[in-house]
Order: sequence, then C-alpha cells, then structure tokens
Amino acid sequence: MKQISLSLFAIVFFTSVNLSSSGCQEITNQLKGNAAKTLTYKSLDDLTVTADLYTIDNDTSLPFIILCHQAGWSRGEYREIAPKLNKIGFNCLAIDQRSGGEVNDVANETFKLAKSAQQETNYTDAEQDILAAVNHVRTKNLATGKLILWGSSYSAALVLRIAGENPDMVDGVLSFAPGEYFQRLGKPANWIALSAAKITAPVFITSAKSEYNNWSAIFGAIAGDNKTKFIPKTKGNHGSRALWEKFDDSGDYWNAVTPFLKQFHQAR
Repeated sequence: MKQISLSLFAIVFFTSVNLSSSGCQEITNQLKGNAAKTLTYKSLDDLTVTADLYTIDNDTSLPFIILCHQAGWSRGEYREIAPKLNKIGFNCLAIDQRSGGEVNDVANETFKLAKSAQQETNYTDAEQDILAAVNHVRTKNLATGKLILWGSSYSAALVLRIAGENPDMVDGVLSFAPGEYFQRLGKPANWIALSAAKITAPVFITSAKSEYNNWSAIFGAIAGDNKTKFIPKTKGNHGSRALWEKFDDSGDYWNAVTPFLKQFHQAR
C-alpha cells in the first residue's frame, strides 16, 4: 500500500506536462492528431453511447484510459484533463454514461437518448455503458496494450466494481471520490467493497480531504499492496475536477496521479 508524497520524479514529470493556465491549448497544438474525435458505440442493451476519443498519432499500442464522469455531468468533465493525459503518453476515451447531464457546455448525448427512449438513468444503469466501452475499445482495436478505467464520483465506484468482477478485463483503475452510493437503489451497504476485494490490478484512489471516510473501507477491502491513496493536505475537490487548473491545489493531485500512471509505460 502506498500513501502518495511528492517525489523528485513526480515533480520533474509533472513539470514536463506543462500544466500552466494556458497549457491545455499548448498541449493540443504540440501533439499531432490528438484533437478529440466524437464517436458512438452500442451499450449492452443497444442504447447508443457518445464518447470523445483522444489519441496520439493513432498509436494503439499506448496505454489506454476510459474516462467516466460524475453524476449529472458528461464527457465534458475531461475536456481539459484528456489532452494532458495525451501529453504523458496515454490515449483516452471520455464517455457519456446514461446517468448524467451537462458540464463545460458539453451535453450528455447518451442521457438524452435514454430519456427519449424512456429508459432508466440511475447510477447502476450506467455500468453497462462502461462495460460496453471496454468491449468497443478492444473489438475495434483502439487499444492493443494496457487498458485502464478511470471514474469520478458514482462512476469512481462503478469502475472499482467492474475491475473486481472482471479481473481480466482491465489493467488498472483510478477512482476519484468513490463511495457506497447505491443503497437507495437496492444494493448492499458494502456493494462496492465486496467487489473491490476481488481486484488484482493496481488501484489509485483519491477525493476531497473530507471524503476519505466515504471510501476508506473500500480501500481497505482491496487485497495486497498494489494500491495507492492520496489524501490532499488542502480541502481538495470532489471527483476528477480536482485536476482542473482553476483549483489552486490541482497540481498536488497531478503529482500524485502521474507517478501511478508511469507503471503502465514501464510494463509495455
């Protein structure tokens, strides 16, 4: 088990990503062919899911991250984050789960379709959209190397569940502010922890400082030492938005995430 602290590698590697206030645009300009491409795929129940694909020169051998948003939001949560992940060598697919809404002026197209088709849009209904994303990435050969799930808030919990119930499906998990959010939907109080106990892939979990108790039992349920937690010294923020440049402590989160991600390049 690792508790993140700032290391020399983290500082150097973080600096190389260039996360200045104008860094996102600079990154987009520097990377050939990394502009987001919007695509669709079918969920397990045949609902059309919309997603944004961020790739580096169409190199499918690079580690690949599926990015899942928080409640009430959309793939727009990652408009700033995904190009920075490109910069450190990761292809990404930011998806619209059916349980969502809008953020950063990006509407959740999957949510709109589900509503128009009178389909359920609860948190648990979105699990199939994430599973289908993994299937799409693999069957369409978008990723031939390591595949990582990344979730935010309710989807941070779902990616842990998926990794535990499908240990051969993913090679790593990043979970931003997970919790046992599903009791009102009829799930056990330890539904996520039960699945987390089965995880064999490397796991990274973080959140706002005050949210640690929401996921401490989940983190404790993960067997072995191949897990990392980051608890900010500052107030921090809920979900993946903790990495947005608008927040003064976003650099601390990036300095924690970046060394964790490094291992997926070392394993290529």
